[in-house]
Amino acid sequence: MEFYDNDDETVRPGPFWRHALWVIGITAAALALGWATSLFRIGPERYGLPAAAPGELTPYLAAWAATGLAVATVLRAAAAKVPVYAPGRVAAALVYLGTRLSLGWRPEAPLLVGMAAVALIAAAAWSAFALRSLQHPAQEPTASER
Repeated sequence: MEFYDNDDETVRPGPFWRHALWVIGITAAALALGWATSLFRIGPERYGLPAAAPGELTPYLAAWAATGLAVATVLRAAAAKVPVYAPGRVAAALVYLGTRLSLGWRPEAPLLVGMAAVALIAAAAWSAFALRSLQHPAQEPTASER
């Protein structure tokens, strides 16, 4: 199955709709998982712990949906050109962690923007590492080095 073969380093070419569907799917899955694991912190007090912080959830979910789309797009764009190790897992982990932290803690806007920037920088660094390794491929040892 192609979905589970996410960790091997292969180039993922294909039509634009496949890339877009992958980006939306990874973001939606990670966002839903982050929301689901935060339920005990955001639900009514009779179902668990009191809410960690007051406020609406919608702005945080929207912010991480937009961030998730950007993170997944960066990783998928790199994976369409060069082999990238586990782009789906990296994108999902960054979006999940951001959603989980934001819903439980409800940071102010500047800190939320900072968290989103860190996620984007991490995705860009992961992609840049893959792009750099393509420019400098590992050389096989010569007969005298073996």
